[in-house]
Amino acid sequence: MLALEEVAVDLVKGEHRSSDHRARSPLAKVPVLELDDGRYLGETRAICSYLEGLYPEPNLMGDSFEERAFVEMTDRRVELYLFGGIMNCVRHTHPGLAPLEQPQFEDFGRSQGEKVREVARWLDEELGRQPFVAGERFTIADITAFCAIEFARGLMRFRPGAEGMANLQDWRDRIAERPSAHAGG
Repeated sequence: MLALEEVAVDLVKGEHRSSDHRARSPLAKVPVLELDDGRYLGETRAICSYLEGLYPEPNLMGDSFEERAFVEMTDRRVELYLFGGIMNCVRHTHPGLAPLEQPQFEDFGRSQGEKVREVARWLDEELGRQPFVAGERFTIADITAFCAIEFARGLMRFRPGAEGMANLQDWRDRIAERPSAHAGG
């Protein structure tokens, strides 16, 4: 079992902009993983790839090159179009995040909220055909999508079932029952 030491970085207090954090992450982003050799690895997907290389089973990114390609495609769609839209909506409409996003553009934020719902409808249709985001089994795409939906639930008050997306709501509820959905918090 891998044990990682977690170091909290308070974004609201601007700790990600400190010289200590910038030494680990020059663009002042989180997360960052410090490797045993002292190098730092940033970007969530890169960190996940590294960890899966160390601990390949059970894999979350695909077994064959073909499965890996489809998992990657789906994960990128979820990350860029669903999660990215959610983040833009929240960063530009939530008053509590104004310190992180100056200036805020509320019209842009609202338009991103509409686009999020378009992508969520696509995902709802996909989940009507298959049990998981990228196909027949749980993958990193499910983790990314679950994090996105939970973020939207909390900060956008997005409830897929209330907006006619029953498949997405059922999937979300099923994933929320997994022990890993409650790990670390």
